[in-house]
Amino acid sequence: MRKLSTSMLPALSATLPVPSYDRSQLTVGIVHFGVGGFHRAHQAMYVDRLLSAGAAGDWAICGVGVLPSDAAMKTVMENQDCLYTLVLKNPDGTREARVVGSIIEYLLAPEDPEAVIEKMAAPGTRIVSLTITEGGYNFHHVTGEFDAANPAVAADLAPGAVPSTVLGWSPRRCSGAGTADCRRSR
Repeated sequence: MRKLSTSMLPALSATLPVPSYDRSQLTVGIVHFGVGGFHRAHQAMYVDRLLSAGAAGDWAICGVGVLPSDAAMKTVMENQDCLYTLVLKNPDGTREARVVGSIIEYLLAPEDPEAVIEKMAAPGTRIVSLTITEGGYNFHHVTGEFDAANPAVAADLAPGAVPSTVLGWSPRRCSGAGTADCRRSR
């Protein structure tokens, strides 16, 4: 079986919908942390539909992985030119597959934190979004409150720290003020 790639799209178009837009002309407007199944089946799919309709050429997505385990997603995305196949199951049980091309770049934050910061700060970036599991929110398991004592969070709050949690990558990150001030500013 051949892997999905941009060069395969013309051949695939005879059997399933593929991006009808020129992906090389797209620019990133959304930086998204947590490119899991939920993101790919929702936000990325809707952006793909807009692109297919001839709109949103400056709203393509740059995916970002935060954890070292996200290296597997980076490898998959790079090996498939950031393309993937989405299968929708309709209420009547029929299935519709399509190739989605709205994600045009994937960065792994632990590998290149500066590239992630530059992408978030780029003039064309208008949305920084995220979908993460409950473990990524760093809530105390007993109190349910934000756990600023978590070692990874504490490290993120240190002045000049390179972020290691998704909250540390937040554009509204505090600048080393007291822990209480940081919680209030979020």
